[in-house]
Amino acid sequence: MRRFFMLMCLVCLGLAGRVHASEVTSPNGEMKLTFTLRDSKPYYSVSFRGKPVIKPSRLGYELHNAENLLEGFTQTGEKTSTFDETWTPVWGENKTIRNHYKELLVGLIQEKTGRVMNLRFRVYDEGVGLRYEFPQEGSKLNYFVVKEECTEFALTGDHIAWWIPGDYDTQEYEYSRSRLSEIRPLFKKKVTDNASQTSFSETGVQTSLQLKTDDGLYINLHEAALVNYPAMHLNLDDKNMVFRSWLTPDAQGIKGYLQTPCQSPWRTIMITDDARKVLSSHLILNLNEPCKIKDTSWIHPTKYVGVWWEMISGKGDWAYTSQFPSVKLGITDYAKAKPSDRHSANNENVRRYIDFAAQHGFGGVLVEGWNIGWEDWFGNSKEYVFDFQTPYPDFDIKALNEYAHSKGVKLIMHHETSSSIMNYEKHMDQAYQLMKDYGYDVVKSGYVGNLIPRGEHHYSQIAINHYQHAIERAADYKIMVNAHEAVRPTGLCRTYPNLIGNESARGTEYQAFGGITPGHTAILPFTRLQGGPMDYTPGIFEMQCSNGSRANSTIGGQLALYVTMYSPLQMAADFPENYEKHLDAFQFIKDVALDWDKSIYLEAEPMEYITAARKAKGSSSWFVGSVTGLKPHNSTLRLDFLDKGKTYVATVYADAPDADYKTNPQAYTITKGLVTAKSVLKLHSVAGGGYAISIVEAKDTKGLKPLK
Repeated sequence: MRRFFMLMCLVCLGLAGRVHASEVTSPNGEMKLTFTLRDSKPYYSVSFRGKPVIKPSRLGYELHNAENLLEGFTQTGEKTSTFDETWTPVWGENKTIRNHYKELLVGLIQEKTGRVMNLRFRVYDEGVGLRYEFPQEGSKLNYFVVKEECTEFALTGDHIAWWIPGDYDTQEYEYSRSRLSEIRPLFKKKVTDNASQTSFSETGVQTSLQLKTDDGLYINLHEAALVNYPAMHLNLDDKNMVFRSWLTPDAQGIKGYLQTPCQSPWRTIMITDDARKVLSSHLILNLNEPCKIKDTSWIHPTKYVGVWWEMISGKGDWAYTSQFPSVKLGITDYAKAKPSDRHSANNENVRRYIDFAAQHGFGGVLVEGWNIGWEDWFGNSKEYVFDFQTPYPDFDIKALNEYAHSKGVKLIMHHETSSSIMNYEKHMDQAYQLMKDYGYDVVKSGYVGNLIPRGEHHYSQIAINHYQHAIERAADYKIMVNAHEAVRPTGLCRTYPNLIGNESARGTEYQAFGGITPGHTAILPFTRLQGGPMDYTPGIFEMQCSNGSRANSTIGGQLALYVTMYSPLQMAADFPENYEKHLDAFQFIKDVALDWDKSIYLEAEPMEYITAARKAKGSSSWFVGSVTGLKPHNSTLRLDFLDKGKTYVATVYADAPDADYKTNPQAYTITKGLVTAKSVLKLHSVAGGGYAISIVEAKDTKGLKPLK
């Protein structure tokens, strides 16, 4: 008996040596992360209010030509801490942001190799961030080559997912709503044509991925602080419902080259039972480092118009002439070229946009197609495609710049790289200096087409480093960056707030490429906008495009986007003449703020509807926007967010009763009346529609009645 007892003790001691668990909970105690070292392999799991959400999931790395960092680990220690701060963004949805979490740092050593891999977990009330850290001190790890990061997200069931296909080169897809098990059979038909695209798996999807469980939990998977590392996709094991990280490779198929000390981006898991909390979360921003730009006084939100939509919709061209099938910069003589008479970036047309901007209080005018080289810019894998210096003969950069400044307007520079990042980096300093010389302070950069260096991808490590270099170099010149076709943002706008906008998703331009299904703008804030604002370029009033396409929206729905699609950079994208036909509705675009003291999400369900209210920075005025998907939506809007005891004038821009995004998109009503914090408004939005409201503290109530 004694011998049996001693044997059982030894067995128990052996098991204890093989399993080690550590826990950390969120500040409110509802979220719990558990780290386990099981048979020398690291695992983590996450529960919410005592219910498993992420089952035990593997952590680690597969390496090239070296032993993997997957097992053989011993825990060397752990440290817990609590952090609580309130920080002030340069611009944002709220005047201040609270960053409150509990942290667990786990030290691991792979005994066979002497290599150290630490794991840092931060647990917030709304979710979890985890990352890998590789110190140099005390470790036999200096340089290593990543074959794959092996972070798992083991889900508890066949959840509903809002997803786009995994792709190394584009995010410009429409979202699909399906069960996880339906991704594979749906995948191929969801991969629609793009200028550059590389899918990798029939169960591969992109982050930010929005999920919903059958019992009403909303889960969001993404990453934060993507620096010197390839972008992460997710590949689904659809038999076991386990997502695994899938990094973007380089031209040789390598996922990453790392040198210690280094760290991975944060892998983020948001969990809540309220869809509105997904939209109001600052998890991604909080996991980024504080602002690194000492003087931010030159960074400012901007509302702009531009020479853009007419080329996108087929009315004009970027190119000056149709005479040259091939262009060699410095050799091709544009002075001898015959203009095509379709070049939109000409002196007369640009002055027209400057005049319109000045008349209506817009700060900027974007001009695309101003510089030589557009005749053969796309599809030729051309390295020296633009010089970002030389204007076309009909674009007088000096005179137009002076004219704009005389009107209190700034021109916005356009740098289309045609994805030749090698060429852009050669010319970047000269291009930024040209902007500085002429007083431009915002650049819209573009990365259309396959990447050069050839074989690289838009989201591989080398491209990520290029985008970061462009942002940091622009800051040296006090220039704000609005990057299109770059990687989807991961909260770096906190660290570098001159990153004032991104595209990195299917934007308004696709309304001119066959249209966008209603509901797209009601899912983007749950997904793409989790990492930072989007230059969605809203404000289309004339839905019929010159090229025959049609925008699938009502004017009410377009107005709503200025509130629901948060961005400090907002474009009124349509032609001046189309706004002049509807100046009463255009007034909302003129009035709506760009920067906010407070934001509240009043209603939300992914791809169906979003209703947001925002208080303008340093003002008592509020603005409300609501967008709908493929079904109409009725709102019961309580205005209890207004200051008690005050009376406001509300102007409601809504879909007319007979509005229809297909047949009658320009039908809207404008109603003005008095409201207070006790007011409740009943509002109806049609499919593909929406409403917008400006609420201004009343100075004169004469002739106005309470709104109902």
